[in-house]
Amino acid sequence: MTTSPVQFPLRSILWVLFFAAILGAWAFMFMMARMSGVDVIGRAVGMNMMPMTSFGALFPMWAIMMAAMMLPTMVPTLRNYEALMKSADGTRAGWIGVLIGYFITWVGFAALISIVQVLLIQWNVVDSLGISTTGWFAAGLLIVVGAFQFTRAKEICHGVCHSPMTYFLGHWKTGFGGGLRMGLGLGAFCVGCCWGFMALGFVGGVMSLLWMGLATLFMIFEKLPQIGHRLTKPAGVVLIGAGLLLAVL
Repeated sequence: MTTSPVQFPLRSILWVLFFAAILGAWAFMFMMARMSGVDVIGRAVGMNMMPMTSFGALFPMWAIMMAAMMLPTMVPTLRNYEALMKSADGTRAGWIGVLIGYFITWVGFAALISIVQVLLIQWNVVDSLGISTTGWFAAGLLIVVGAFQFTRAKEICHGVCHSPMTYFLGHWKTGFGGGLRMGLGLGAFCVGCCWGFMALGFVGGVMSLLWMGLATLFMIFEKLPQIGHRLTKPAGVVLIGAGLLLAVL
C-alpha cells in the first residue's frame, strides 16, 4: 500500500516563510554587525571597524532592519485579515498584498532615515556607527520622541495599528491589488506611530542589536489589543525623563 505525500496548506507555507524572513533579517543584521566590527551593544571592538557613511551602504542596512523590527509587529494585522477571508472574500493573494504594501512603506521610511543619517554624519552630529556624538542631540531626541507619545497624531496612528480590524472594515478591498493598497495605508499609519523608536537608534546605536531587540519588543507590546493602549504615555514619561536626566549630566 502506498502512502500519499503530506500536503501542507498554503496558509502554513506562507506563515513559515513569513517567520523565516524575520529570522533571516535578524541573522543578517547580526552578521552585518560582526562584519562592521561592533558588538551586540553597538560599540566598536577591535581594529576592523567598517564604518557605514554613504546612502548606498546605509539604505540596505535600514531596509533589512525594518524587516527585522517591524515584520514581527505585523502578526496581529495579518491574523485580522485572515479573520475576514471567509466573511469578506479575502484571499491569500490579498494577504500577501497587505504584507508587501506594508513593507514597501517601511522601505520608503528606510530610504528617508538613511538620508537623514548621511546628513547627521556630515554635520558631525552622529559618528560613523550612527551614535550621537553630543549629549544635547541625544537628550533632545529622547524628549521629542517622548513628547510625541502624548500627541493626537500618535493617538490616531496607534489607534489604527492597535486595531487593524477597524481599518480593514473601513477600507476593505479584495484581491492582491486591494491588499496592496490596504497594506500601504496600514504601513503609513505604522510609520507615523513608530518612527520615533527608529530615530532613537541614534541614541542607543543604529547597529546595536540590543537596542533593536528592546525597541522591537516594546513595539510588539504596544500593538497588543489587551495592553497596548496602556503603554504609550508611560513610555513617553520614561523617554522625557531620560532625556532630561541626560541633559543635566
